[in-house]
Amino acid sequence: MLILTFEDSEEEILNHIISCVSTGARAFQVIENTKTNLSFNGLEIDDINRSVRKQKQEIDLTFTEFEILYLLANNPGRVFSKEQIYDIVWKESYSGDYNIVMSHIRNIREKIEDNPSKPIYIQTVWGVGYRFNQNITQ
Repeated sequence: MLILTFEDSEEEILNHIISCVSTGARAFQVIENTKTNLSFNGLEIDDINRSVRKQKQEIDLTFTEFEILYLLANNPGRVFSKEQIYDIVWKESYSGDYNIVMSHIRNIREKIEDNPSKPIYIQTVWGVGYRFNQNITQ
């Protein structure tokens, strides 16, 4: 909290403001740098560099595919509906067909799963949505 009085000179006020902004910027930088890499049975997700590797092999994901994978992997076991995934990843409400989410999930599975028809990482919870397998060791 910053309290300025009318007795402070313009220079002192400016110094206080700069100090607060600088402190806030450092705090934000620390928060940004605390993001962690996620690792599950050979699947590594690096949020800072926005990269995904499986068995040390780089996997090329689109921006949206990465966002969906990171959302699910950062919340293992939590089920997200197609609507929730769309709202979070696209940052807007969608009132139409959610096939776009299913299409992205299918593309992600084809890229990260050994057998996309029997997925290990991204599981479908029928009638509810999708979740990242919580039983995969980190």
